[in-house]
Amino acid sequence: MAVTQRNTRQRTEILGLLDDLDEFRSAQQLHEMLRGQGSTTGLATVYRAVQTLADAGEVDVLRSPEGEAVYRRCVRRNHHHHLVCRYCGKAVEIDGPGVEAWAEQVGAAHDFSDVEHTIELLGTCAECRAARA
Repeated sequence: MAVTQRNTRQRTEILGLLDDLDEFRSAQQLHEMLRGQGSTTGLATVYRAVQTLADAGEVDVLRSPEGEAVYRRCVRRNHHHHLVCRYCGKAVEIDGPGVEAWAEQVGAAHDFSDVEHTIELLGTCAECRAARA
C-alpha cells in the first residue's frame, strides 16, 4: 500500500523551482536558489524533501561525476533515460527501446528476471560547445 505524503510548503517550493529548470541540481544548489527567492527553508529540510520526492517518483535523481546526488523534475513519469551536458547540466529526456531490449536479453541470458537499469548519457550541449569554442 502506497503511503501518501502530505504536500508541505517546502515540497511545494522545491517542486515549483524544479518545474522551471532543465538541469539537474544538487540539494545545496536548490537551497541556494530558494534562499535567493526569500525562502526560509533550511538545507536539511531540502535534503529530506528531495529524497521524499525522489522516493515518490516526483523527481529523478542521478549521481554527478563527483558522486553528488542531483535532482530534476521530469515531464515523463514513466521509465526513461537522460542525455546530460557535462558542463551546464542541461538534461534531455530520451527513450531507449534498444537498451530496454538489450537489458532484457542480458538478464535472460544469465537467468535473471525483473532486470532494472539506469543509463545516463553525458555529452556537451550546443550552447556549451559554442561557449568553449
